[in-house]
Amino acid sequence: MLKVENVTKRYGKFLANKDISFAVDKGQIAVLLGPNGAGKSTIIKCIAGLLRFDGNILIGGNNNRTVEAKRLLGYVPEVPAVYELLTVSEHMEFIRRAYKMPDDGYDKYLLERFELFDKKDKPGKELSKGMQQKLSICCTLLHKPKVIIFDEPMVGLDPHAIKELKKMFSELKEQGCAILISTHMIDSVENYWDVAHIMIDGSFSATKINEGKEADGKSLEELFFKITEGGTGEVSQ
Repeated sequence: MLKVENVTKRYGKFLANKDISFAVDKGQIAVLLGPNGAGKSTIIKCIAGLLRFDGNILIGGNNNRTVEAKRLLGYVPEVPAVYELLTVSEHMEFIRRAYKMPDDGYDKYLLERFELFDKKDKPGKELSKGMQQKLSICCTLLHKPKVIIFDEPMVGLDPHAIKELKKMFSELKEQGCAILISTHMIDSVENYWDVAHIMIDGSFSATKINEGKEADGKSLEELFFKITEGGTGEVSQ
């Protein structure tokens, strides 16, 4: 569903992403792990179509810049971008109309699940950062995207929202969605990942497949710290 091929992103002379290639299939949860500044958010923004880049990104077989690709994509940014003067319910109505979705009550379902329905008449500027993050997640999921990317989705969320989001990861996986989660918090995705890519200095230093056992003797956390604390990168299957 998501295919990234030889993507390189430069800011002037600075190389933020170096020849990155990977794929996320239907019903798969992939995670990008790495310290701050590793290039995770840059590749996420390239996928979302927010940055120009060299290489190729396909979403459902479509170039990521096309309307067809954007209809399939959902993106939760690291920093919520809400409209200050729109209420919570107006945010949902705006998204629903933009994607020409039926008024089937799914917006209410999402708001209730993330404990936002009682805030439906509050404008965005009056919401806490945690509430803005929950609203961002609801807006992203409303059009039922098939490829969903989350950039540090747990930051600022309360325990209930974290629990619901983790449950949704599993539900979306079962529905055949391709999910990409960028984070530096390994414990937040501990039981939910299928494949993990560890980034250092703008490129992948290791890729690990979750086989339900540690065949190579290293947990994801151990591999992560070995690499990020100065060890030699390796690919572990």
